[in-house]
Amino acid sequence: MNYHDIITLEPGKRGGKPCIRGLRMTVYDVLDCLAAGMTPEQIVEDFDYLTLDDIRACLAYAADRERHQLVINA
Repeated sequence: MNYHDIITLEPGKRGGKPCIRGLRMTVYDVLDCLAAGMTPEQIVEDFDYLTLDDIRACLAYAADRERHQLVINA
């Protein structure tokens, strides 16, 4: 999935954290809900301004960041 049209970075919003479509909902917020056991459908139901594509974009963004993470062994 191409998340670049969904995940936005704005310096003045939520401390510059990656947000969904310019909203105040961050990628972290969505991932935290998923980690707590919520399904994507439950998240969309609770936050009616989100879509399943938004949830997928958060997962794709997180996977991409993990793939490009630099690990330094000390």
